[in-house]
This record gives sequence, structure tokens and C-alpha cells, in this order.
Amino acid sequence: MGWSECNTHHWDEWTLADLVTAKAACTVSLVVPARNEAATVGDVVSRVREALVDTVALLDEIVVIDSDSTDDTYDVATDAGAVVHRSAEIRPDLGTEPGKGEAMWKAQFVTSGDVLVFMDADLLDWDTHFVPGLLGPLLTRPEVELVKGFYERPMGSGADAVPFEGGRVTELVARPLIALLFPELGGLHQPLAGEWAVRRSLFERLSVPHGYAVELAALVDTERSRGLDAIAQVDLGTRAHRHQSLRDLSGMATQIMAAALARVGAGPEVAERPPAVGLR
Repeated sequence: MGWSECNTHHWDEWTLADLVTAKAACTVSLVVPARNEAATVGDVVSRVREALVDTVALLDEIVVIDSDSTDDTYDVATDAGAVVHRSAEIRPDLGTEPGKGEAMWKAQFVTSGDVLVFMDADLLDWDTHFVPGLLGPLLTRPEVELVKGFYERPMGSGADAVPFEGGRVTELVARPLIALLFPELGGLHQPLAGEWAVRRSLFERLSVPHGYAVELAALVDTERSRGLDAIAQVDLGTRAHRHQSLRDLSGMATQIMAAALARVGAGPEVAERPPAVGLR
């Protein structure tokens, strides 16, 4: 069966009051993986903390996972009010690998929430409604286990923004791969979105690539293990972030292609973290 439009939502379908009531039976952790994001991580943390911890108790904790930063990311995030952990220092008995996926995977050992919300640290044009928007389906629909955000992705920000020209790896790599290999996921607008949420009970049972392929891998593995109805997506409006060079995007694209091919039994073996549920 293909994608059902009933699993596509808009962020303003739920009020904050409704979501606070709905989360009474669970706890929520916001996880911000970050590497050399001192310029933006403080704004991300402080705005979310003020709006969704201090003003409305929608989040129980904000945790930044610092992935081998060489700038002031750790100190800036701490000063902004987050609990900050260096990825390499979390469960050192398990070793450490560089990468976004590794930071997200290790977050399971230093967070307590029944629901994990992931948000990138390099956001420029965004708003705090991203978090309640992602939580809406998880807190109100028990069959939903993973929620992806989607948005207009301009190239640049402010007066220099060019609409719909962001998300180059999504349009040139991820969506073509999905169309060819995983067409059941074709209804997802932005499979690589860094803003997504997942039930801990699911995430701790997923294998997680060390690098940039974690989002696509999670979608494929969730559909296979839980079915398409376990996935929802939410329109979050507009999102802009710092754009990477083509050289950096090439490495990202390679990791995503490798993870996708591995999941259909083709290509080289991909290094991934195993399900965390067996390592506690």
C-alpha cells in the first residue's frame, strides 16, 4: 500500500495546551546533535527552552550531543541552558565514531524521554513551533511511531533567500533512490529532514549509520518493521540553515547511497551502530 494522506499534517493542527495534556503519560527529550555550530546552537537551545520548558512544560529536557567540535559549541550550548555531552565521552566502553548518526545513537544513553525529538543545530530561519508540530502525531495517535518534518527549503536566508532551491541532496539523491528502491516511501516530502521525532521504543531497536544516512535508514527500517502507518509527516512551514559546500555534500550523498544500497542487498557493507536496546 502507498502513502496515505491522512498521515500528512500541518504544525498548527494542535494547540500547545492540547499537547501538554496529551503528554501527561510520557516524557519528551529534545536532542540537538552538533558539530562546530557555536554560531547557531545557542539560539536554537535558548529559544526552545524559553518557549517549551520555561513557559509551557512540553519538553522535559534539552540535550546537546557535541560531536567532536573544535569550536565553542559545548560552552555556548551549556550557557544557553542545555545539558551537553561530548559524544566520545558517552559510553566509552562502546568506542566512538565521528558523525551525526553516532551522536544521535549515543543520545539514547544520556536522555530519559519516552519520545525523542531531533533538531539540527545550524538553523537560521525557523521557529519553536517545529517541536510541537513534530510531537502532534506521536502524542495524539498511538499507532504513529516516527514523524518527519517537511518545509519550504530556500537557498540562503533573509532578503537573499531563493525559494525552493535548498535540499540539494534530497532532490538529487534521496528522492531518486526512494523512487527506485523504496517507492512505498515516495509520499514523504523530505526524507532527509533533520527535524524528526521518534518513540524511544522504536529508535532503540534501529540500526543507526554513523554519519548522514541515519534519517533515510530510520525510515526504511521503520516501514519494514512497523509498516507505513507508523510514519507521519508534518508541514513545518519554512526552514533555512547553513548550506554546505558541494565537496561536503558529495560525502553526504555517498553515505546515503551506501546505506540505501545496503538495505536492498547491494553495494559495500555499511558501518552502523546496532540496536541500543541490547547494550543497556
